[in-house]
Amino acid sequence: MENISEATEFILVGLTDAQEMQVLLFIVFTLIYFITLVGNLGMIMLILLGSQLHTPMYFFLSNLSLVDCVYASAVTPKVIVGFLTGANIISYNACAAQMFFFAAFAISENFLLASMAFDRHAAVCKPLHYTTTMTNTVCTLLVTSSYICGLLQSSIHVAFTFHLFFCRSNMINHFFCDILPLLALSCSDTHTNEIVLFTLAASSIFFTLLVILNSYMFIFIAILRMHSAEGQKKAFSTCASHLTTVSIFYGTIIFMYLQPSSNHSMDTDKMASVFYTMVIPMLNPLVYSLRNKEVKSAFKKVVGKAKSSLGLAF
Repeated sequence: MENISEATEFILVGLTDAQEMQVLLFIVFTLIYFITLVGNLGMIMLILLGSQLHTPMYFFLSNLSLVDCVYASAVTPKVIVGFLTGANIISYNACAAQMFFFAAFAISENFLLASMAFDRHAAVCKPLHYTTTMTNTVCTLLVTSSYICGLLQSSIHVAFTFHLFFCRSNMINHFFCDILPLLALSCSDTHTNEIVLFTLAASSIFFTLLVILNSYMFIFIAILRMHSAEGQKKAFSTCASHLTTVSIFYGTIIFMYLQPSSNHSMDTDKMASVFYTMVIPMLNPLVYSLRNKEVKSAFKKVVGKAKSSLGLAF
């Protein structure tokens, strides 16, 4: 058996061998990645420039956009280059780095979504105490904790995975270095790895979902108690975008990582992986911008200021 530390490269099987499909997927994924970068970086810039968006909710949203940019960038450019050049080889170090950054920021998003649910709970259920509850210190602590949890869990996954023996093949049946396809390559006993993966994934998802469900239970109770229909509509609209993001993200992650390894189909997993590595990071800024009046208003003001500045310059 050969230790993974002695390996120099892996071959990513990718999504398809059909040449015509590769051209189509190259175009589609390039467009998705472009929209992802423009949408998320644009959201970050808009929040920084729009003074009316300097609130806890948009502080969390700017970090969500940053996380989406990083973990999409850990996977998508390599896939696009593979379609363009046909080079599906990835070095040992690059494989480990890709897994680390993808896992770290995907897990961080998990905890950020829970932090955003807590923020919405404070805004709807305790509006009079909102400014004293969601202080700058509290917001910074929640975001920092999200990143720390992501980095720690990712470090554990990478350490456990890259201490396995790989003697079967160096061909990864996936389009990026994910944990499950690498476990499938190993001729070592992966039982401990599967337990660690399931335990960490289940505990993170259970904890964050508990926070989210508990927050929204109290939010819905508070909304039902409101006597004003306008107040109910406004309270629900502040939560609608976050609920949409949560539903898409957790539905895909639970499907991928919380089912027994015997039930996994690599082809099905690849399709699900495309969704959460590429599509979700693209959708998040669209969901928040299209469904949010404050974001639209801030965008108009920033564009207006930019036009005025250009007008004065010329």
